[in-house]
Amino acid sequence: MTNRNPWGVLLLPMVTFGIYGIVWLVKTKEELKAKGSDIPSAWLLIVPLVNLLWIWKYSKGVEKVTGGSTTAGASFCLLCFLGCIGMAVIQSRFNKVTA
Repeated sequence: MTNRNPWGVLLLPMVTFGIYGIVWLVKTKEELKAKGSDIPSAWLLIVPLVNLLWIWKYSKGVEKVTGGSTTAGASFCLLCFLGCIGMAVIQSRFNKVTA
């Protein structure tokens, strides 16, 4: 996983009106897939209700890559309810995996 600054992941979506949040999800999805996770196309993010299934699959990938230190349920809740704060927390977990 690419080592990114969690503060950047937290603040850039606010500055770019959410665009960086989508870019972050797509880029980390590709990294998760390279590590063996099964995540569908990111185009599903724009389909209402189907995007929740995509986020769940992404969360399962987070659990797999972090070795269970961040569960799928926790990362799903972080992404759905806290948005860019949740992305920053997940990025800090990714940084621990690369360290």
